[in-house]
Amino acid sequence: MMSTSDKICTDSCKGSDDVCDVIGKLEKMSTVDNEVNDTSVCANCGKEGANNICNKCKQVKYCNAVCKKVHKKKHKKQCEEHVRVAAEHAAKLHDIELFKQPPPQLGDCPICFLRMPTIETGYKYQTCCGKVVCSGCIHAPLYDNQGNMVDNKKCPFCRTPRPFSREESLERIKKRMKVGDPFAMHNLGNYYRDGRYGYPQDYTKALGLYHRAGKLGNAASYLHIGYAYDRGEGVEVDKKKANHYYELAAIGGSVVARHNLGVDEENASNFDRALKNYMIAVRSGYDESLNVIKGLYSEGYATKEDYTKALQSYQDYLGEIKSTQRDEAAAADEEFRYY
Repeated sequence: MMSTSDKICTDSCKGSDDVCDVIGKLEKMSTVDNEVNDTSVCANCGKEGANNICNKCKQVKYCNAVCKKVHKKKHKKQCEEHVRVAAEHAAKLHDIELFKQPPPQLGDCPICFLRMPTIETGYKYQTCCGKVVCSGCIHAPLYDNQGNMVDNKKCPFCRTPRPFSREESLERIKKRMKVGDPFAMHNLGNYYRDGRYGYPQDYTKALGLYHRAGKLGNAASYLHIGYAYDRGEGVEVDKKKANHYYELAAIGGSVVARHNLGVDEENASNFDRALKNYMIAVRSGYDESLNVIKGLYSEGYATKEDYTKALQSYQDYLGEIKSTQRDEAAAADEEFRYY
């Protein structure tokens, strides 16, 4: 029968020996603790009914504050070891989550079903239906049932006429917000942050919208919250919180956040962690990270194999996004460039 630690390693560690070792230590320590905890026995005097838990390790119980104080010196070493191992375990699990290759942030185009390009000129958000459509499908001509080309000043997905004014577009964004559209929330957050399109500059409202959008899966919103804490826009400067939100954005698929995490690790001379971040960004289509890896290779901080893998990853990305239709759009208008 599979043990508890084996199950945790299978479900959470994905075969990481380091993490499984830490989990094993925690399980052994908890087994000893639970001999006391399961019967709620005071670790100091042995009386039952103890419910005063150690504030640090949360593993040992006492019947009152006096017993806790008396037992403190004896318990100190075990307590500190448990806290240390638990923190090590949490850090390793955090890295496993952080360094996963995230799914494409925007998924596939709802019309051509090809992977959405990473750069912003490769797609456009439709305020009418809330769909994000690739540049190729936006630029492609529309035809009626008889095969005749028709006016294409309509949404290529829902065929709603495009807004005639900025005011109409803003009204549509408000309607999209009412149905919980995170992209609309993010856009309105940008307007409040920058004081654009008739909205007063209001960092507090912008952050509120970013938080809502981020919780609904909009990774770019977490990136902007990170910027706010980095720059002190509407909040006190807090580098730790900024990094937290950059990591949330990167885990959600933001290539800018991912690349910036790589830059931070590189500046701290953590080249292994920097390379991991850059590799993930390259696989997600961020060519700037590819150029950085090339530089690391030339300086001896990355191997030839690393650079070769990065080149292959970027080619794989291009193979998933390229199409004749998107090429035609890019050739017709620089604003439709998609890589």
